[in-house]
Amino acid sequence: MDKFKKLKGFVYHKILDELDRKIEVINKAIASAKDSRNNDTKSSAGDKYETGREMMQIEIEKNEVLLNQTAKQRKELARIDITEEFNKVAFGSLVETDNGTYFISIGIGKVQVDNQTCYAISLASPIGGLLKDKAVSDEVTFQNSTFVIKGIV
Repeated sequence: MDKFKKLKGFVYHKILDELDRKIEVINKAIASAKDSRNNDTKSSAGDKYETGREMMQIEIEKNEVLLNQTAKQRKELARIDITEEFNKVAFGSLVETDNGTYFISIGIGKVQVDNQTCYAISLASPIGGLLKDKAVSDEVTFQNSTFVIKGIV
């Protein structure tokens, strides 16, 4: 079980690192687009100048939406106390089943840590909803497959 607790920490930190990296990339893209927009020199063809500025503005706005979504995911993930242990599946638990390992957190999908595959899912996902409040030895059926919960931390 100690190995399972360590896996929870590794998965948590890997997701956190990926979100931080994504935020950094988005911030750089926003800065670059703002720089391009602000340094675009007005040409004799005024419409071309305005179109270029407008395209940069759209790019900035698109990246700002993405930044807000990613920051929200990071904030949600930061609510998890990785030292907390669970008797039932809840937000922040790592669930081992005979059909895979699930980190109940934010829905970002497959997370690879060393040779271990884990799926970061939210409680709002179909599997997350089925797993919620289940305990060790409980069975869950999803898409005609039944799997058993082997461990929860």
